[in-house]
Parts: sequence; structure tokens; C-alpha cells
Amino acid sequence: MDMNLPEYEKFSKRFKWNQVQKEIAWLKKGKLNAAHNAVDKHLTTWRKNKVALYYEDETHSEKYTYTELSELSNKFANVLKSLNVKKGDRVFIFLPRIPALYTSFLGIVKTGAIAGTLFQAFGPGALEDRLAGSEASILITDADLLPRVHEVKSKLPNLKKIIVVRGANLGKDEISYEDAMQKASRDFKVVEMNPKDPAFMLYTSGSTGKPKGVLHAHLACLQEQVTAKWVLDFKEEDTYWCTADPGWVTGIAYQILGSFANGTSELVYNGRFDPEQWYKIIEKYKITVWYTAPTAVRMLMRSGSELAWKYNLKSLRHLCSVGEPLNPEAIKWGNKTFGLMFHDTWWQTETGSMMMCNYRCMNIRPGSMGKPVPGVKAGIVDDKGHPVKVKVEGNLAFKPGWPAMFVGVYKNNEKYKSYFVNGWYISGDRAWLDKDGYYWFMGRADDVIKTGGERVGPFEVESALLEHPSVAEAGVIGKPDPERGEIIKAFVVLKPGVKESEPLKLEISNFVKRKFAGHAYPREVAFVPNLPKTKSGKIMRRILKAKELGLPIGDTSTLEEY
Repeated sequence: MDMNLPEYEKFSKRFKWNQVQKEIAWLKKGKLNAAHNAVDKHLTTWRKNKVALYYEDETHSEKYTYTELSELSNKFANVLKSLNVKKGDRVFIFLPRIPALYTSFLGIVKTGAIAGTLFQAFGPGALEDRLAGSEASILITDADLLPRVHEVKSKLPNLKKIIVVRGANLGKDEISYEDAMQKASRDFKVVEMNPKDPAFMLYTSGSTGKPKGVLHAHLACLQEQVTAKWVLDFKEEDTYWCTADPGWVTGIAYQILGSFANGTSELVYNGRFDPEQWYKIIEKYKITVWYTAPTAVRMLMRSGSELAWKYNLKSLRHLCSVGEPLNPEAIKWGNKTFGLMFHDTWWQTETGSMMMCNYRCMNIRPGSMGKPVPGVKAGIVDDKGHPVKVKVEGNLAFKPGWPAMFVGVYKNNEKYKSYFVNGWYISGDRAWLDKDGYYWFMGRADDVIKTGGERVGPFEVESALLEHPSVAEAGVIGKPDPERGEIIKAFVVLKPGVKESEPLKLEISNFVKRKFAGHAYPREVAFVPNLPKTKSGKIMRRILKAKELGLPIGDTSTLEEY
């Protein structure tokens, strides 16, 4: 098979990051601009007329070549320049997945300002936290979302101008996006940046306190570009669909900076999740590479293989997932339904790029995180940062220095330093390493359940639950118990048409007892209509636990409606 990364083990042993530095488009004297690397560099090649972006919503479709994307982002950079935006200023985007999101993001980065993205589902409180915390001076939004901004505008003294897409009857300090773009020149000289200068920032929530602003440098584009090539395995003829939102790091790294840098044609769909609509899109655009989330895969599973088989999906050649660990059952279902296995990838907002992956050239061990990206030094360490033995659970950690590593937490250096222990970046995830070098996810550090003296990873129990024919989704927590320390409680979403009953709870519990382990089964099962998840699809077990124990829920701004 023709693969961009044909031999993982040999390649990884000899690989150094300086070997791929020539693959990105450097500017003079070691300067760089991630937006130039993503789009503008293609204008000196035949790709200038290649479609960069297909856009589809529920009413119409559009397409943009690399030349058009470059010129539109130049125009937006000139709009910002006319507003006196300078290097290092924070400019935020609060838009649905429409073309203006992509052109404005690239335009911001071209000016040397720091681009920030916000989920369109954010309410006023979440907006206030992020816009005030970042001291953003400019916000780009649309007419539908503008009223939410109005609710908190008086609390944002640093916000000078709001650029509104499709806006009418605009108020003070509000500018029409369309009018400004029409007047702007399509020529712009990108600002040449130092590789470690910040290019974009994202807010990520912890279990306590306000969300923190994670800063990423222009150099992140190096790792984003080469991992997109290695892991997503882009070929020139591919049409690629990443279902993530750019309010999440995947949407920036693998829907803008890394994917465009490879010269791929990609689809952006702005619409609600609907299995049939998704299959129609794959058929219509002949999608070849598909990068999605485990939650979406499980929702597709719920609709059944038969629905997928109604459509011609033979164009698909490579499937990947991200956001939370992919359960073995979902991998098996993908193979049955599409004749392809989903390749799971692990990384975080802070890492800026893929870090642990299942590669096309490697055998998948269902449920495994895979192996580290070439050039990334991974390990399992204890709480003091000392490596532990093979098959011993500990903290998933990485040696700092990978190109996409975050360069700071905005105005919170103490928080930034707290991520590093004894020369390791501590991810906050628990995992273990097998004798063949595969990593296995256990759960977040505060999610791992200790019952009867044994540590149990909630992911493993959830995987077992999903194999029960009545279970659509499951989230598992440890519930305090005077006898066992903790017992396992499962929150289960049943498949359509399955009726709730006490006998079914017992059946599900016993199923896991048989399927997984005698000590690690849910002693309590609760049926729920849905599970609390982030926009990126991660099940928020801390929310389940807080509600179960009557504790404060904390920051919920990144949750889907729940």
C-alpha cells in the first residue's frame, strides 16, 4: 500500500524534527507565518487553482480555490490593519462554520495578531470569561450571535470593535464584514514572525476555576503539517472531511493550518448532526479521508449499518477519530459498516498537535491509543515524574520540546509551570504501556476508580457497556462507598425502542461482570436521556459525579446542551 508513513518503527528511531523543517514555507532570516504556510505558499504552484474549501450547509454550497482563500484572508488582514490591529493583539472569532470563519482566522494570523476561536454555542457567561480574560480588542461574529455579545459588551472594556457578518442596523463600534471586505485590498504582505511568537489561543476548562487561555506559536504549523501527512495520510487527489469545529483545537490544527498546508481539498459542513445527511455528504463529495469523533461514531452506530449501506461510500479510504478514546466496539462497527477501521488519535489543546496515534502502517489493537508521533518522547511516570515499569499504570507524560507544544497560558505563568514535573509535561491522563510499545488509556487522573483496592479505568467499563445490545452510550464514575472505597456507577443511554426496567439494569450490570471483570462492574446503573459532553464529544464524567454527589458542577461553558 502507498502510505506517507510506510514503516513506523524504523522511521521513528532515526527521526529528528530538523529533518522536516524544510517542508514548511519559511520567510526571510528564519521568520515564519503559519497562515502563509497554510495557504499563500500554494500560489507559486499549480495548486493556486485547486479547490481548497468546499462549503455545504442546509440550503446551499460554495467552493473556494487556494487563490481565492489567500485573497479573501488578505482582505481581512487589511480590514484589521485599518483598525490598527498590531502584532500580539488578541482578535477573537465567534461564528458558525461559515467561510468567513476560515478567511478571518487566516487574516488575523497574517497580521501577527493572536487568533482566538469561540464555539457558536457559547452563552454570554462563557463569552465574558474568554473575551475579558484574553483582553480581546476585536471580535468577529454574525447577526444571529450578536445579541449574546450585547449582553456582556459593557463588561468588556478592551473590546473596541465588533465586525458583524450579515449584519444590519449596526450599533456603535460595530462594522459590516461585507462592507469592510468590499473596500479592502486583496494584496497584503504577511507579517514575518519569530517561530515561537503566538499565532492562536484556545480556552480550555478544568475542574475548578475559570477556563485558561492556552497559547500556541507559529511553529506549531510544522508538526500540524507533517502529522496531517503521516497520520491522515493525505494524497493529492483526496477530498477530506474533518467534522470538528474550529472552536476546538482539532478544527484549527486539522481543518485550517495542517490540512491546508498539505494542499488538500476539504469539506466544511455547517449543519446539525444527522446520520443520513452525513452519508449524503460523503457520497456527494466523494470524501476519501474522514476525521471525526467517537461520539459521532457511536451516534452513527445507533442509526445502524443498514442506513450507511443505502449510500455509495466506496470513496472512503481512511478513517480517523479524535476527542476521547475510541471504544473497541466502535472500531469493529466501522470495519463492518465501511470495510475500514477508525484509527484513533490522542492529543490535547495544550499539545497543539497529534501526539499518540494509530498509523495506517501499523496493526490496530482495538482500544489502544497507539504509539507516539515520530519525534515525540512519551512515557508513563509517577506523580513525582519518575518513569514506571511496563504494564504499570501512571501519568501519561511527554518530554517538552515538540514543535506544537503550547508556549504559555495567557497571563498565568504559574499555571503554565504547573504542567511540568521533573522534566516531563504531565498530561493529566492516566495510561499504561505494554511490552510492544502500545499505550493504553485508563482515564483522567481524577476519573480513575479505586474499588476494593483495585484501580479501574472508566473507559474500559464504558467499552464493555457499549457491547451490550441495548446500550447506545455510557458514562462511568466512582461513587464513594464505605466498604469498597468506591463502587462503579454507570449512566446509560439506551438505544431507541428499548424500555427501561429494573431487570434490564441487573442484566447490564451482570453483562459487564461477565464481559470485563468480576470486581469492575457497575453495582449501580441509572438510565439517562443523554450524557454531558463537551463540544468536542468528551463525556464529562466530573459533571456526572458532581450531580450524583450534590457537589458544585463548575464551569459548563464547553458543554453541549444538557
